[in-house]
Amino acid sequence: MEKILVTGGAGFIGRRVCQELLGRGYEVRVLDSLIEQVHGHGGRPADLDPEVELIEADIRNGDAVARAVRGVDGIIHLAAEVGVGQSMYEVERYTSVNDVGTAILFERLIDQPVRRVVTASSMSIYGEGLYRDLDGQFVEDADRGTLRDGQKNWEPTDRAGRPLTPVATPEWKKPNLASIYALNKYVQERTTHIMTAPYGMEGVCLRLFNVYGPGQALSNPYTGVLAIFASRLLNRQHPMIFEDGEQRRDFVHVSDVARAFADALEQPQAAGGTFNIGSGQHRSVTEVANALAGAMGRDDLTPDIVGKARTGDIRHCFCDTRMAAERLGFEARQDFGEGLAELAEWVARQTAQDRVAEARAELEARGLVA
Repeated sequence: MEKILVTGGAGFIGRRVCQELLGRGYEVRVLDSLIEQVHGHGGRPADLDPEVELIEADIRNGDAVARAVRGVDGIIHLAAEVGVGQSMYEVERYTSVNDVGTAILFERLIDQPVRRVVTASSMSIYGEGLYRDLDGQFVEDADRGTLRDGQKNWEPTDRAGRPLTPVATPEWKKPNLASIYALNKYVQERTTHIMTAPYGMEGVCLRLFNVYGPGQALSNPYTGVLAIFASRLLNRQHPMIFEDGEQRRDFVHVSDVARAFADALEQPQAAGGTFNIGSGQHRSVTEVANALAGAMGRDDLTPDIVGKARTGDIRHCFCDTRMAAERLGFEARQDFGEGLAELAEWVARQTAQDRVAEARAELEARGLVA
């Protein structure tokens, strides 16, 4: 029986990954710092399976990391500070945890190599997704220029000012790193691929699109957009949406994501690869906010469309799933409507502090909201 280390394994995605691994017969060890922004003051999460060995320590603690990697056969590396907006003013913290923490992990693996490391990356590394122009040519570097408060057209155009059509974004699209968080995740990717093969290990990276489901940190205003909407609705507040609400995203359920990580650990043909993990479907942010409000019985709380833009935000990015299907054998299974109903049922049993206005004020004070 193999033993797998999951860094950040007490978090939203990590706990589901641990369940998936246990269900496949692995022993599981977790390294997690249990930071207050994500976990509050609750200590070990109640839904972290009791079979999981927990080491409570920071990924930057070299001694703890050396202890955590001892005797394991593989690693799923999830430990990270997460949030595009916050990364633009907590620059040192994000870079230290995400990039230095990953460097420390791989330094400790030099003397204790494992079979495979699977690292969580993000669709944020793409910046804007892929587009086609009116001539049918792909556009990888779509740009919206300087965004202004209340502008009427939020869509990117080509250099001649002509409209572009968004299409599913494949792994070959070149990165466009529009935030410190995106830069961090790209560094984590490259570190994984650079450091595995020379030391006899295999590396895999998964670029996650918008992950949702029960267990998200509802009081963290820098978490996924569905959790933020859920927190607002739970507190009888209107979901707040930047720009005009027509930006399109791909939402993938956490159970599918957990399965993707386990598949990436096991599939021989995945070695050395970087894969998109999404549902292959896209929806506008307004559509999603209204659907969640309906699932939670809050139909009267229509979205507050604020007509402002945040530095680092992009217009459209959704997932081309073909490579994951071909090389990982992975396809998302969770129906979106059923997933929202499950999320709504879970949220109804929770309490949450609505900190969205506080987070917006932080961004505005630093000039990060146009």
